[in-house]
Amino acid sequence: MLHREIFVCLKLLLLPLHVVAQLRTDGLQQWPVPYRRFDRRPPVDSYCEAFYPFCPTGDRDGRIPYMRDSDIVSVYRLQTPVWEFKYGDVLGKLHIMHDAIGFGSLETGANYTMEWYELFQLGNCTFPHLRPEMFAPFWCNQGAACFFEGIDDLHWSQNGTLEKIGEVTGSQFNAMAQWVQEDNKTGIYYETWTVCSDPSPNATVWFESYDCSQFVHRTYRKLTELGAKLSSRSQTNYTKIYLYSGEPRYLGNDSAIFGQPALKNLATDIRQFYHAFRPHQSIFDLAFSLLEAYKKECLSLWRVW
Repeated sequence: MLHREIFVCLKLLLLPLHVVAQLRTDGLQQWPVPYRRFDRRPPVDSYCEAFYPFCPTGDRDGRIPYMRDSDIVSVYRLQTPVWEFKYGDVLGKLHIMHDAIGFGSLETGANYTMEWYELFQLGNCTFPHLRPEMFAPFWCNQGAACFFEGIDDLHWSQNGTLEKIGEVTGSQFNAMAQWVQEDNKTGIYYETWTVCSDPSPNATVWFESYDCSQFVHRTYRKLTELGAKLSSRSQTNYTKIYLYSGEPRYLGNDSAIFGQPALKNLATDIRQFYHAFRPHQSIFDLAFSLLEAYKKECLSLWRVW
């Protein structure tokens, strides 16, 4: 397995405010910070509107078909360039890939695709909105599993990968499906970045990403725990986006930072930082914002180094 790395240069790291630093029992900071789980998925704010509907042909309640225990279900590794439906193989040339899993029932002949991705596209999951009526940045960063009938062979194989990697029994598939539905209820946030102290192999990982490839990894591990034998004939490459930062320090939640006059300067700095990265900018605004971010963040960082 190989992770394709994308390096991002920023002097200031401000992750979504639902990420909370956790201390071990000995009082030391725990790194990486564990992904926060919830009892249930909260309702979606009406402000968060996707350009493209999430899981348009899947079951609205996330249900997965039941397989007969005696069935034999093929498991497929699926990869394709991110936004291939819009840009073709452009991002594939940069090794920026989207991962999913396919299944095929021997008894019924039906094929299925399962993937985990953003409810409101990647930009909304990576950076917050700055709403005029709200001082605190507003996040639309939920992610979820999508299960639907059929495997688009051309979509996955033309610029990516469609490979059978094993088989499971119907009972193993059903146990995995139950795990997926529970995982989907409690793991509700998409995390774009893997945040490390530096690019070295022994770097400290501050935060792990939580994205499509992580879901595929977790599903493979669960299938293996259930007794499945999975193997690929080729090396599997996964895309990870890295941020490098000094040790993060928890500054407070949004009500503490944006609700106290004493912290107004900090709140203003956070809003100014995110202004350059706000989602849904025009092409002109985006080019200007990226230039400003490069000048303020990368150039100033290099001068410090």
